Amino acid sequence: MKYILGIDEGTTGVKVMIFDKAVNIISQAYSEFTQHFPQSGWVEHDAGEIWDVTMKMVAEALKNGNVKPTDIEAIGITNQRETTVFWDKKTGQPVCRAIVWQDRRTLDICEALEAKDGPGIVDRTGMIIVPNDAATKIRWLLDNDPKVKSGVDKGELLYGTIDTWLVWKLTGGRAHVTDYSNASVTLLQNARTLQYDDWILKELAIPREILPELRTSSEVYGMTEPGVFFGAEVPVAGILGDQQSAAFGQGCLEKGMAKNTYGTGSFMVMNTGDKYVPPSDGLFSPVLWSAKGRTDYGLEGMADVSGAVIQWLRDGLNIISDAKEAEELALQVEDSLGVYFVPAFVGLGAPYFDSYARGTIVGISRGTTKHHIARAALESMAFQVKDAFNVMERKSGFNLTKLRADGGGAKSDFMLQFQADILGIPVERPMITETTTLGAVYAAGLAVGYWDSFEEIGEFWKIEKRFEPKISDEKRKELCGFWDKAVQRSAGWLK
Repeated sequence: MKYILGIDEGTTGVKVMIFDKAVNIISQAYSEFTQHFPQSGWVEHDAGEIWDVTMKMVAEALKNGNVKPTDIEAIGITNQRETTVFWDKKTGQPVCRAIVWQDRRTLDICEALEAKDGPGIVDRTGMIIVPNDAATKIRWLLDNDPKVKSGVDKGELLYGTIDTWLVWKLTGGRAHVTDYSNASVTLLQNARTLQYDDWILKELAIPREILPELRTSSEVYGMTEPGVFFGAEVPVAGILGDQQSAAFGQGCLEKGMAKNTYGTGSFMVMNTGDKYVPPSDGLFSPVLWSAKGRTDYGLEGMADVSGAVIQWLRDGLNIISDAKEAEELALQVEDSLGVYFVPAFVGLGAPYFDSYARGTIVGISRGTTKHHIARAALESMAFQVKDAFNVMERKSGFNLTKLRADGGGAKSDFMLQFQADILGIPVERPMITETTTLGAVYAAGLAVGYWDSFEEIGEFWKIEKRFEPKISDEKRKELCGFWDKAVQRSAGWLK
């Protein structure tokens, strides 16, 4: 029996899953890794630790499923996007900590680009100019880290996002690649030609030779180095950025289909087919995937903090000891008692993109308890999706009739019911909510002929539960009105 192994390298941890041909989960393993916050608004990871944790989880998943490395037909990788790694091509060691997508230190670089040719850059690259963009992180490191500057000048270093780093390590340094879906959100790739954008490389003085080769999302990039992959040579055959991968795993394969992933952040993606719709109103336009001779584009709206607000209740406020407890607290009260929680810990995402906003809890009275705070935190995850949803409908011209939900937050019945109430459309949760890993598994499987077509993988999507809206239009308007007021209070706080 042959299987496909998927590596989902997320923002807070690594999940490895092994699937069979009928998309049964054979085994899985998960571990968190260290988050570093050296200054306010800065977020860093140790790429060396990520690699070590990844291989430990691969070993654990193989052991848990009693699967031999040689039983793996192909490996698919999905990853937190834009997180920027520099490493020494001889030693294979990172030369500095990776700057994570959530990090805000490149705001000045963004503002300079915006002033120089904001609309032109956004139209060409399909990406909005925000500190998430890897292009701005590369420039910042070249300006501020002498080791990076001198290593690049001497031709000793390579750059990559996390997918590139993992493929490079798995193949023993033989493949330095990324795929169009990952590159499409870095500000480095031209959305129409799917090549690196010459203007941005020149403007930010980024040398082309440090950049990975641009490839499709579903092809064999190289074989694993036996010394690294437990004695086996296995094709590394799928790469997808995490949100595109979740849409692929959710079977959003046709124009007008949409999903939302409730992870560390929240990400709503709509398929716009083979048509590139330039960004506007805080939405951006990533390549969703390029596979089997077709390239699909999408619209995406993101909130930087979604599930991370629950982690903050646990680690910052200490009012829960486990994420599940947030829902238990929320269900003990009828509503949030007028409390609204805007989790703008690192600014506001779509459609505002206000890096100066900060987290705000409003509407507190003497009657407010930890139950109301927990409920308001969970509700904030749904309100943020509503903000992106409204713009997406307006921009695309499609009326969304349902939303497919996935990610860790989608396990919460309370949250998905509130989401359906706030959007006024049904929300569907699939049997497999770990669709991010599944998308990368599909991409790898299609590349090696394990599965044959988009149609075949689309058939695997099965609904587990459907949440219908239960509140009146009037109530929806009232709740959303207060949310909008709360967002205004948090806006521009640091200005």
